[in-house]
Amino acid sequence: MILGVNIDHVATLRQARMGVEPDPVMATTLAMLGGADGITLHLREDRRHVNDRDLEMLRNFVTVELNLEMAATDEMVRIASKRLPDMVTLVPEKRKELTTEGGLDVRMNMKAVKKAVKVLHDKGIRVSLFINPEAADIEASRESGADMVEIHTGCYANEKGAKQQKELGRVVRAVDKSVELGLLANAGHGLNYTNVSAIAEIAGIRGLYIGHSIIARAVLVGLERAVREMKELIDRGTR
Repeated sequence: MILGVNIDHVATLRQARMGVEPDPVMATTLAMLGGADGITLHLREDRRHVNDRDLEMLRNFVTVELNLEMAATDEMVRIASKRLPDMVTLVPEKRKELTTEGGLDVRMNMKAVKKAVKVLHDKGIRVSLFINPEAADIEASRESGADMVEIHTGCYANEKGAKQQKELGRVVRAVDKSVELGLLANAGHGLNYTNVSAIAEIAGIRGLYIGHSIIARAVLVGLERAVREMKELIDRGTR
């Protein structure tokens, strides 16, 4: 099971002072030294954290999987087609949200999603869709032509006790359904050092995509160590 580390929040800290540090490109070096199997960045329409320069630099620098999260807009598809990340994850995007609030409504946005998938595939880029753990969304994802899905684990991460176990069951069923339909299954959002183990134990998950909790721990222990500790938790869960 791979670990994709999202470096958006390094850029968020940089943008707090509109300066040049901390540099997410330099942070990526430490993430890879810590064992990251991939690097994720979300290039938003408003460029609130990651910017075009970050993407350009990372494409020329990253030796592991480079995953570009983005909305299914013509602008972003053009950028992805030029920079050629290893994969693109299409996500919903709202101007006022602090972070992505839920999965993409694939059925509602089918025309735009299909168009984006085709253009990206023509450029040799694999496409994942960030979706809620619902059978209908998984079926729509297959219809769109996407290669894989990333199951939204935010509801699981936000619950405790019996309610969390119920949400865990939804994630398990979503992964099973994805595999059944021939889609690679990833998972992410809200995962941290306390709740990741149960998700890592789910058979059929290709990769976990985690950002905020890793960057938050890195403030205290350093990024290389923070990534290594998360990687060890995931590896233990898959044994």
